[in-house]
Amino acid sequence: MDLKERTAAFVREYVIPEERYLDEHTGFPAEKLKELRRQARAAGLFAPHVEEEWGGMGLNMREMSIVFEEAGHSLLGPLALNCSAPDEGNMHLLEMVATQAQKERYLRPLVEGEIRSCFAMTEPPPGAGTDPSLLRTSAVRRGSDWVINGDKWYITGAEGAGFAICMARTEDGQGQDSRQPRASMFLVDMDNPGFQIVRKIPSLDADFAGGHCEIAIRDCVVPEEAVLGAVGEGFKYAQVRLAPARLTHCMRWLGVAQRSLDIAAQYANTRESFGQSLGKHQMVAEMIADSATEIHAARLMIWHAAWVLDTGGNAKYETSMTKTYVAETVNRVVDRALQICGSHGISMDLPLATFYRSVRAFRIYDGPSEIHRTVIARQVLKSAAQVAQTEGFVPEGAATRPETTEAARRGEGL
Repeated sequence: MDLKERTAAFVREYVIPEERYLDEHTGFPAEKLKELRRQARAAGLFAPHVEEEWGGMGLNMREMSIVFEEAGHSLLGPLALNCSAPDEGNMHLLEMVATQAQKERYLRPLVEGEIRSCFAMTEPPPGAGTDPSLLRTSAVRRGSDWVINGDKWYITGAEGAGFAICMARTEDGQGQDSRQPRASMFLVDMDNPGFQIVRKIPSLDADFAGGHCEIAIRDCVVPEEAVLGAVGEGFKYAQVRLAPARLTHCMRWLGVAQRSLDIAAQYANTRESFGQSLGKHQMVAEMIADSATEIHAARLMIWHAAWVLDTGGNAKYETSMTKTYVAETVNRVVDRALQICGSHGISMDLPLATFYRSVRAFRIYDGPSEIHRTVIARQVLKSAAQVAQTEGFVPEGAATRPETTEAARRGEGL
């Protein structure tokens, strides 16, 4: 049985039956999660994204896209396989950047499922949000230690986590980009007295373990060995984490979209309305067709971006396009499914209402659609300018003027 079939069978037989124990206020019982993870290990599906050296399956991005999508058919699936956000992205970052000692202390227990983690970058206004250059949290040297001060906002998974990867401004180090403040990443144990959870923020989506938290960092002292990677290279490492992480988000959420369509299609086949099944009504059939088409397109975009990463590209452009399209596709598909199922859709008898609340946030985190569209447009315009510079291209209409170069005439109509 291949990876897709094995993962689908595991989610169908072990994970989905446990969804009735998932509560938006209290989460999922720890003992039940422990049992699901034991079953995932037995099925050979645990930590698919992590290298075998650290206890994972060692899959590449294309292979992960298959497993993550199937896991995403349930909100519990990624948790069961230990490939949920933010832990999955933090594991990737630690594998790429951490020292051997840091990997033993933080990565190994994270992969084993003994602890959870969080990524503390976003800040309340006027601090960093979609614009990382606004980072205000600071870290200064004091002898052989670092002292961190600042505030963090909407830090997913913070409650109950074992440690945080915290981004802070630092004066040391050259940094990668002179347009941004110098920043560094620090590994901070959550029991550090200077790193305090202020509150768990009430939120539209309620399916993340540990919720979304506000954190106050006051004279938080960490040793030199808490620095993750090189001082001053925090923004570079953020890109190491964020490009693959936004793609793995797409993989998981596409599973939610596919399951929503499956539920809607089954309902449309069995629900009678005006003398025929609901699915035979043209407007319902159109919604089902649009959802199936958009899911297919989204899946192909994910696979292509995964291929770019697997073959050594940074995939910043591809993952921005994929994240934008998939986030909006998932929202449309779940909305249509809920509409098709009517009162059953908005009831809690089906998972669609929970999906609906959860997927709306996907258009915001990991960069809102508007920011990604800016990145995409900037790249298109840059490429067009390079073509004009090298080939003498001028806009259509200008090519008829006497002063137009022969090179421009050859480019006419492009």
